[in-house]
Order: sequence, then structure tokens, then C-alpha cells
Amino acid sequence: MAELLLQKGYTVHGIVRRTSHLLRSRIDHLRRDEEIYGRRLFLHYGDLSDSATLGRIVAAVQPLELYHLAGQSHVGLSFEIPESTCEEAGMATLRLLEIARAQRQPLRFYHASSSEIFGNASEVPQTKSTPLRPASPYGCAKAFATQLARVYRESYGLFVCNGILYNHESPRRGENFVTRKIARAAARIARNLDTELLPGNMESQRDWGRAQDYVQAMWLMLQHHTPDDYVVATGELHPVREFVEAAFALVDLPWQKHVKHDPAFDRPTEPARLVGCAHKIRKKLGWKPRGSFRELVREMVEAELATIDSRH
Repeated sequence: MAELLLQKGYTVHGIVRRTSHLLRSRIDHLRRDEEIYGRRLFLHYGDLSDSATLGRIVAAVQPLELYHLAGQSHVGLSFEIPESTCEEAGMATLRLLEIARAQRQPLRFYHASSSEIFGNASEVPQTKSTPLRPASPYGCAKAFATQLARVYRESYGLFVCNGILYNHESPRRGENFVTRKIARAAARIARNLDTELLPGNMESQRDWGRAQDYVQAMWLMLQHHTPDDYVVATGELHPVREFVEAAFALVDLPWQKHVKHDPAFDRPTEPARLVGCAHKIRKKLGWKPRGSFRELVREMVEAELATIDSRH
């Protein structure tokens, strides 16, 4: 998101925790650029639980656009830490909406909702009008935050958009997410650094898109003349097994020899067929995904191989 905004000429202010060194490593290339860091990109220490500090940062910066993407976003982990997940995804959104409401200069607010709000969906594919039936603490928290955003838009006239995004992946995905685990394992096994991959339910199906495409959708929502909610998705379902097959095929390895199911990674409840209908954002904002599923897998595996090769 920061890269896209900088490319468009924005000055970007981001909020980081003092302990978030791993996450900041993903923008190291921007921080090392003397033409950008400290001139057009600024980082502020803050925390989602600290409304006073968040309020001071927003008051000092006076942003025209606010992209709320922060929080614990691992669905499986939300079963282990449900309280902090709901605090970060739910209550933090309320704090930021209150801060936005208090600003003298109106700002445009993007809230990162999630396909997980639909959970055990009552219809396939899902649209913004599909009933919310979350199947995880994360999904419940996001459903709460999504409804709050709508309430603040309708009650206070705030320019608030919910981006109901389906899974969006890139080589920068966290190592505890299944797509990154698969890409990393395929590359490491191909380079004789590992011998096996232990995923959870191989038959789980997801609507996977490229993060690069999806941040463009976020930006487009805040450029429109009226605020609204949009589903951002590819409209295609792929099981985890297909991601594994494609990743291992790229490095000419028989996946069956190296992949073993680990029930420890199975979720207590698995969402139904979560696949989105992005017709509205295609028609209204002219957005569409540019890369294919196979291109996404290739991009992630090749990035892992390049990282390994650069170290050896």
C-alpha cells in the first residue's frame, strides 16, 4: 500500500509498534531510500489499544485518507488468542472511527474488512449483501468492525468504505500463512534445505488473489465520489492441494513424496465455499485482477528461490 501511494505522489505516514521489527523489514527498501524516508515516508510509534496516541498522530498529520489495515489477521490463530484478536480488529476500529469523527478536516477512511465475515456463507458467490455468518473469532471481530463502519457512515456522514477482501497473497505474506509455507517449503526442498511440508486440511478452498491488485482496489474506493462497500475477489476457488501441486511442479518435485497432513493446523471450524463476486467494483470503479492463480504461485515460489540463492 505504501509503495502504491508513494508512486502516486502521496506523503505517507505509517504507525508501527516498537516491537514490530519483522513487519518493518518488509519496507526496509523504502526506509533505506534517502529520497523517500524522512521526506515522503514517515513512521510513528503507536498501538491500536492506545487511543490517545492514535488521536495525537492523526491530529498532527491531518490525513486526507486513512487506510486501516492493522491487526491480528491470522484466522487460525484467532482461536488461540480470541480476546486480543477481537480487541485489535473490533475495538481498534471503533477507536479510529471516533478519531476520524472528531477531525475538523473531513478524511476518507478505508476499513479492511474480510471474506471471513461470511464464514458459513448462505450463498455462493458472496456479495456485500450476503448475510454475515462468521465461523471464527477473527470473522466475528471483522463483522463487528464492518457493521460499525456502516453505522458511522450512515449516522455521521463519514466517508467510510469497507473493502471486503478475499485472500490476497504475495511473497511478503507472513511465514505462518499457508501460501507462504507452501512456497517456502517447495523452494527449500528443491535446494535440499528441507525434506517435508506439513500443511493442515488440503481440501480447504480459497479465493486467492494478488496483493498488488488488491491495494489498487483499496485506493480506488477512496477516490470515488461516494463511500460504499465492495467485495474484492477473483471469483475463482482453488483448494490448498492445487496450490501445493502448482508450487512443487515449478521446482520439478513430486509433491506426494514431501507433503504430509498435520491435523494440528486444522481449524476447529472450516468456512464453507468462500468465493467472492466482484461485479460491483468491476463495474463501478473499473477494477479487475491482473494476475492469474498460476502466476501468483510462480511469483511466490520464485521469490523464495531468489532469497535462498542470494544467501548461498
